[in-house]
Amino acid sequence: MKTAVFSARRYDKTMLARANVAAAHELRFLEDRLTAASAPLAAGCEAVCVFVNDNVDADVLAILSQLGVRLVATRSTGYNQIDAAAAERLGIAVVRVTDYSPYSVAEFAVGLLLAVNRKIARASWRTREGNFDLDGLMGFDLHGKTVGVIGTGKIGTIFARILSGFGCTLLGHDRYPSAAFEALGGRYVSVDELLAGSDVVSLHCPLTEETRHIVNAASLARAKRGSILVNTSRGGLVDTEAATEALKTGQLGGLAIDVYEQEANLFFQDLSSTIICDDVIQRLVSFPNVIVTGHQAFFTEEAIGQIMQTTIDSISAFERGEELVNRIPKS
Repeated sequence: MKTAVFSARRYDKTMLARANVAAAHELRFLEDRLTAASAPLAAGCEAVCVFVNDNVDADVLAILSQLGVRLVATRSTGYNQIDAAAAERLGIAVVRVTDYSPYSVAEFAVGLLLAVNRKIARASWRTREGNFDLDGLMGFDLHGKTVGVIGTGKIGTIFARILSGFGCTLLGHDRYPSAAFEALGGRYVSVDELLAGSDVVSLHCPLTEETRHIVNAASLARAKRGSILVNTSRGGLVDTEAATEALKTGQLGGLAIDVYEQEANLFFQDLSSTIICDDVIQRLVSFPNVIVTGHQAFFTEEAIGQIMQTTIDSISAFERGEELVNRIPKS
C-alpha cells in the first residue's frame, strides 16, 4: 500500500523499513511536516503516516481526501494533532499506537526529575570547564517527599512505582482511578490538593480540552512553594508563560520538560546554526533550575520498534479490509 511518511527522520526510515520487510508496503519518506502546503506530496498514496507535530486539521484532511488518501496512521499514542471528527466526515480512517513500552517515558521522567533536582547538567558543564565547586548544586532527598502524579495510566503508574522505591508518598489524580496505583499506597485527591501537598508534580495525562493548561497561573499559585514540575506528556498541559513567572518568583522550584506547547516549529530538527525567535523557550532555557529536552522520552529501541511495528500492522490490516483494532474514535 502506497504510504507517505511525513516528518521522517533517519531513525524513522531505518526502523519503519525494518518493520515493513514482510508487509512490503511502498513507503515514501518525506522530511517535511504535514501541513496544507506539504499535503500535495501525498499524491498517489492511499495512506499517510504522521507524527505528533504534523498538522492534520480539517483543511489538511480535505486536501488528503481529494488526493485519495483513505488512512491516517500516527506514530504516537496521542492524536490531538488530528481532527478526528473531520476525518470521520471525510471517510478517512485514523489509527494510532495504543501501546508501546511505557517504561521508556516513565524512566525518562525520573531521569529529568533527578537531573533538575540534583543539578546534574549544571555540574557536568562545570566540570568540563575545570570547575569542581559545589556551590549552587544542592538538591534534596526524594526519600520522604510527596510526589503528585496527574494521570495514572500505564506510564504514570510505572513512574509512581519507581518513586515508591525511593520512599516517596504518592498522591494521584485521574478521572479513572487505577487499582495498581492504589496498591502502591497512592491516594487519589483533587488537583488542588495534589498541587498544594506535593514536592514534585509529574504530568502523565493526555491533552484534551479539559486538561489543556491544567497547570496555569492560578494552579501554580496554589502549589507548594518550591516544588518541581515534570512534564513528559504534552506541552499544552502547561501554560509555559505562567510557569516562567512562577520560576522567577521562586513559587516553582524547578521545571523539567520534554514537551513544549509551541514545539512544532522547534523540535526534531537541528536549529543550532539559526536564530531561534521563540522568546518563551529562550527565556526558559536561561534558568539554572530548568531542563528542556526535545521530546525524546519515548526514544528507546524497544519503544520505537513497537511503534513502527504497530503502525505497519495497522496499514496492513486496512489494506486487507480487516478490523482496525487501533482506530481512534471521532472527537
